Amino acid sequence: MKVLIVIDMQNDFISGALGNPETLAVLPKVCERVKSALKDGTKLLYTLDTHGEDYPYTQEGRNLPIAHCIKGTWGHELADELKKIIGDTAHSFAVEKCTFGSKELPKRISELCGETPGEIELTGVCTDICVISNALLLKAFFPETRITVRADSCAGTSAAAHDRALEAMKMCQIEVIYK
Repeated sequence: MKVLIVIDMQNDFISGALGNPETLAVLPKVCERVKSALKDGTKLLYTLDTHGEDYPYTQEGRNLPIAHCIKGTWGHELADELKKIIGDTAHSFAVEKCTFGSKELPKRISELCGETPGEIELTGVCTDICVISNALLLKAFFPETRITVRADSCAGTSAAAHDRALEAMKMCQIEVIYK
């Protein structure tokens, strides 16, 4: 069974507090991937970076002093374009996470697929922070599973940071698909 994981395609990362031209530009590609995955029966998980009002006092908040993805705000919500595509489908599941890599993601994948999924594909933002963190975490939990990242449906904090993250993932036997 194949699983598509959409990482943090939330308003604050696209056009809000931490948005940039690259993350905004990748939204249509992510939407295409989700539509395609839902058509072929792929299971869909999407992460939501989730912080509380105490964000400035957390380690992340001290290192990145820009409040973002505060639960209950517009910035925390999944992009409208994706919400419309996903709707109420029985094949999609949200996973809130309070850190770069989701500690719950491997558990949710195992619940959907059994112990070893056939393939895990990741897409989303930011390639150099949350995408790479989750890809490496999943590689540790599922070392024999094919894990892929689509370069054209991910975006980083900058184009250079995106490219560096893709190279690092390739070194860790995560397949980067360019198309």
